[in-house]
Amino acid sequence: MSPEQHRPEPADRRSPEGEPFFTPGASRLRRAVEERSAVPLLLLHNAPRWALPVAMVGVFFSGLLLSGIAGALLLTALAAFFGWLAYLAWPRLSRSERAMRCVVVAVLFGLGMLQSGIF
Repeated sequence: MSPEQHRPEPADRRSPEGEPFFTPGASRLRRAVEERSAVPLLLLHNAPRWALPVAMVGVFFSGLLLSGIAGALLLTALAAFFGWLAYLAWPRLSRSERAMRCVVVAVLFGLGMLQSGIF
């Protein structure tokens, strides 16, 4: 695609400006995770708005419908994805928002363990 054919980004989908991407005063671990997460987050940000919810619903229901290790891996991967997003958002979340994210990750991980047949 030539530069002349490149479509401009819609105003509401541009990368955020003004605020720093990284957490000020963060620990070395948080800083490293934020730096390694920058590219995947920008890819998610630039994807169509419907793509992420559709993919998550698809992975969730596939994980529930597939028995054994395949379903367990899908649900555990979804739990890890939510955990990653929760970790990145943690400094800005209220106590109740933190609790809800912990519950979602724990439930997904628990469903993954149930699908694995361990319990």
